[in-house]
Amino acid sequence: MLFSPRRIAAVATLAGGLTLLSAPASYAVVDPLALVPCLAEAGAGATTLIDPTAPAVPAEVPAVSCLQP
Repeated sequence: MLFSPRRIAAVATLAGGLTLLSAPASYAVVDPLALVPCLAEAGAGATTLIDPTAPAVPAEVPAVSCLQP
C-alpha cells in the first residue's frame, strides 16, 4: 500500500490534534502588576545573550522568568 504525502499529512495532523486534546490544561495566572517591572528589568538583560567567553553555551532568554506564576 502506497502512502501519499496527503495521507501522511492527514495522519500527522490527526495525531497532533489528539495530542493537544489530551494535554492537561494550564491554570497558571501571571500577575500583571509584577510582570511590567520584570519585563522592564529583562530588557537590560538582552545585552547578555551571548557570553564572549563561551559563545557556544546557550544563555537564558530574557523575560522567560517573568512568566512564572
